[in-house]
Amino acid sequence: MVKLLATDVDGTLLNSSHQISPRTQAAFQAAKDAGLAVIAISGRQPYSISGIVRGTALDGDAIGSNGAVAMNLPTRELLFEELMELSAQQLIADEMRAIFRGVKLVSVRSPGDAYIAEEGYEGLHDPGAQVAGWSVRQWVGPRSEVLAERSLKLVLRDDSVQPADLLEAARDLAVPGTHATTSGAPFLEVGRAGVTKASALEKYCAARGIAREEVVVFGDNLNDVEMLRWAGLGVAMANGEPEARAAADHVTLRNDDDGVAVVIEEILRSAGQR
Repeated sequence: MVKLLATDVDGTLLNSSHQISPRTQAAFQAAKDAGLAVIAISGRQPYSISGIVRGTALDGDAIGSNGAVAMNLPTRELLFEELMELSAQQLIADEMRAIFRGVKLVSVRSPGDAYIAEEGYEGLHDPGAQVAGWSVRQWVGPRSEVLAERSLKLVLRDDSVQPADLLEAARDLAVPGTHATTSGAPFLEVGRAGVTKASALEKYCAARGIAREEVVVFGDNLNDVEMLRWAGLGVAMANGEPEARAAADHVTLRNDDDGVAVVIEEILRSAGQR
């Protein structure tokens, strides 16, 4: 029996136009009406998830920052957060800078509502100009200030280096206390060791009496791999990364072909036939 549907956002819930299609919205609403819990889980922060899912069945609890923070979006109640230790983020920053001299940092904090970028970081945007559920704080400072507080997520970017190469280097370094991944964005994302979308779902479900066998997850990228392996049914998108598709139990249609909705509709049909 399925009790929870958890979906990644970019490349999965959203189509190439960065929209949730009417069919996908209807599928999640039908699932919720049938008594299933539904949740969005993303590398994005809660404020950003909120701006995307507002007015849909997914406008409730959400997990952001690759599993480092969970929040009820309508009330902004913090459910849990996992912060990286200062020593770990300092060490990976130093080690990666020794390999890639152009690497610049962003620290995501409070819980996902504050960004401090290192001076010279390229690609910074105004969160208020993006889809956002509420305003957030963003500022620029020296590296010492970026690393002065514990982070939900540390972003490392060097526009002369591919994110895959940054990830390979971070995995080779295996800095204690850190977990590195990518999400399709043009940078490396580093969080606390052991913190993934899978660990967040495990914690979230344990508090609600939901077994992993009762969870269906949808994802498309490297930061989805752990939860695709963890869930009772891991569903990867046809447009997903090879590693994500290999980790899944099932590969559905592309995000532009309502692949998530197709699976949800089949789950609801099967439940109705019992």
